[in-house]
Amino acid sequence: MSATTSYIGKSVKRVEDKRFITGKGKYTDDIILAGMVHGAFVRSPHANAKIKKIDISKAKAMPGVIAIFTGADVAAINGVPCGWQVNFKNGDTMKEPKHPLLVADRTKHVGDPVAFIIAESREEAKDAIEMVSVDYEKLSCVTNPAEAVKPGAPLVHDDVPNNICFDWELGNPKSEVEEALSKASHVTTLDFVNQRLVPNAMEPRSYIGSYDETSDKYTLYTSTQNPHLIRLLMCAFVLGIPEHKVRVVGPDVGGGFGSKIYHYTEEALVTWCSKEIGRPIKWTSERAESFLLDAHGRDHVTKAEMGFDKDGKILALRVKTFANLGAYLSTFSTCVPTYLHGTLLQGLYTTPKINVDVTGVFTHTNAVDAYRGAGRPEATYILERLLDLSALEMNVDPTELRFKNFIPPFDGVKQPGYQTQVALQYDSGNYHGVLEKGLEILDYKNFRKQQKESAKNGKLLGVGFSTYIEACGIAPSAVVGSLGARAGLYEVGQVRVQPTGKVSVFTGSHSHGQGHETTFAQVVADKLGIPMEDVDIIHGDSDTVAFGMGTYGSRSLAVGGSAIVKSIEKIVEKGKKIAAHKLEASEQDIEFVDGKFTIKGTSKSLNFAEIALTAYVPHVYPADLEPGLDFSSFYDPKNFTYPFGCHIAVVEIDRETGKVDLKRFIAVDDVGNVINPMIVEGQIHGGVAQGMGQALLEGVEYDEDGQISNGSYMDYCMPRADDFPMFETASQVTPCPHNPLGVKGAGEAGCIGSTPAVVNAVIDALWSSGKKVKDIRMPLTPERVWKAMN
Repeated sequence: MSATTSYIGKSVKRVEDKRFITGKGKYTDDIILAGMVHGAFVRSPHANAKIKKIDISKAKAMPGVIAIFTGADVAAINGVPCGWQVNFKNGDTMKEPKHPLLVADRTKHVGDPVAFIIAESREEAKDAIEMVSVDYEKLSCVTNPAEAVKPGAPLVHDDVPNNICFDWELGNPKSEVEEALSKASHVTTLDFVNQRLVPNAMEPRSYIGSYDETSDKYTLYTSTQNPHLIRLLMCAFVLGIPEHKVRVVGPDVGGGFGSKIYHYTEEALVTWCSKEIGRPIKWTSERAESFLLDAHGRDHVTKAEMGFDKDGKILALRVKTFANLGAYLSTFSTCVPTYLHGTLLQGLYTTPKINVDVTGVFTHTNAVDAYRGAGRPEATYILERLLDLSALEMNVDPTELRFKNFIPPFDGVKQPGYQTQVALQYDSGNYHGVLEKGLEILDYKNFRKQQKESAKNGKLLGVGFSTYIEACGIAPSAVVGSLGARAGLYEVGQVRVQPTGKVSVFTGSHSHGQGHETTFAQVVADKLGIPMEDVDIIHGDSDTVAFGMGTYGSRSLAVGGSAIVKSIEKIVEKGKKIAAHKLEASEQDIEFVDGKFTIKGTSKSLNFAEIALTAYVPHVYPADLEPGLDFSSFYDPKNFTYPFGCHIAVVEIDRETGKVDLKRFIAVDDVGNVINPMIVEGQIHGGVAQGMGQALLEGVEYDEDGQISNGSYMDYCMPRADDFPMFETASQVTPCPHNPLGVKGAGEAGCIGSTPAVVNAVIDALWSSGKKVKDIRMPLTPERVWKAMN
């Protein structure tokens, strides 16, 4: 492409893919440091057990073993902190028990680490595990959050009564919601479980801690989504090391889906131990450990009620959720069921009265935190299941029920943003448009005819709808601070123009598969009128990038991209001053278009590279202007962004086996302006696959002893390509009015709208055959569907 080519809105192939598909990517486990040794953990086989005695003497004598650390050795070190404070309804602060690096007294979930073995090789470290003798006193446990709060349930932490971390409420007073429901012509009630999921990133977590005695400096290589946040939490809250003494490097990261946002105990431990033994230490999770210990997602037990008047208008919504937090608080775990879930329960509807009550519960399970979508899928599932089920119960069309209750279109400029009953104010939206487009693609009227014909032929066809909204661009520091965040959530973008006109961009956003090196380069090249090949995107190293808050919550472009744009604006502004001086013109008469600084109305101009060279060779230069062309910006937006869309699933159910066959899936998404349509479509496809995985295939199962009974790919069913039809995607564009790119975010949309659409389709198919089933617990396995039919 030429320098004057517009890059924004073009499906440019991802530049980073060349190194990935040719095996040239460099992940943490690929890194080998001089003198590096390896670590392995002795982990508890019990969900709840007292450690009566631990004997490491035989293990220390094993070949290659260098050191073994136990809970007693690290007892004085602070635990890993939670980054979000949630208060009880009465104002009391949430319960926040210590999350130790190694357990010394009582293990609280299967896999809790009790010892860390360091050896010359990974194999020698693993061999020594068997030689560590731990005398456990096994205790009873509880894994279900609704059961854990009942009197007499086993306690996870002795100082947390009834296992309740917090009891939180948002929205209208309960009395007002109760009154509205009492006056409703129809109330739909649904009790359900939004089941626990394993993230299953392709690359397991991996960390290398290193200490250099000469410089008194630590380096942590980590498969993380946010290097700077890891450094902040580890230095300020856990190890107490000055930040300038710690470098955190995130190399290529093979997927995360949220599971690599958090500061894990293993990161702090390998860093601390590296100084203790004087050598670099690598620990890489095995897949079995990933199933057990990568922060899980979802796990809500919910009762929801939605009331309607005689005309089908929603009057009120009441939600009570028990949210499983696991045994310890993870970095954002308390935020997910509250401010990322409760605040989205307005959905796309004008519901005038809403009350949500969430009890966060400790159980003898692994920590639960943000998994792709993070609270938004749980909120959407509640609303969209209630809408479709209400339509069935009232014998009205589910699409007409939605149209009747949609918030009217607004652009956030001429019409103000929509203030919800649950704290947030939406930026812009045209919710009718996405459903109308989805129905057109489906050919809805014809489908209903086909459904009736199929029933005559012994086939069960069903269609399910989901019209969703999500809060993305997770950032506004003032907003998140008022909601409990213990850090600001801005982003940093530095743009450095080299003397030759080439551009280096340093971003605090860190890619783990999103295509930042392509999309950010498109933005920079487009704004500066230079070839994409002249732009280099640098990320993932706290010594190279000044600061940043990382990648999650579909914030990369809306926040990280906007920070870069702000720096570009400063470069152009300075470039105009330089051009005006060289062209002997007024600065106000200089315009910058297609990479050229031109005197308006003339052909006199200087190109971008000429201005760059002048900035670094300032012979003919404004006297009051410093040399160089290098700017950094912190961008902290005014509001979240609010993508939305319509997902439609068509299923066919086998009457004999209960197997659900997904025949069609339509996704119409509005993510604001789009920089690279191909990347956005890929994000939608991936999210839809994960959402369908939850609906039909995935789900963690704990037994009565707190053991995961399906903790491997032999038992935990992941979605595969042949489980799906070709997805039918379409888009609508409603720009975000408050960021310079007009973007909203696309990384999580697919898994937010898809899950309820699939479940709704199955329920619709059953009702079409006369089986008035209200709910089937996810995943909708053939056995569960067959039992519901029979």
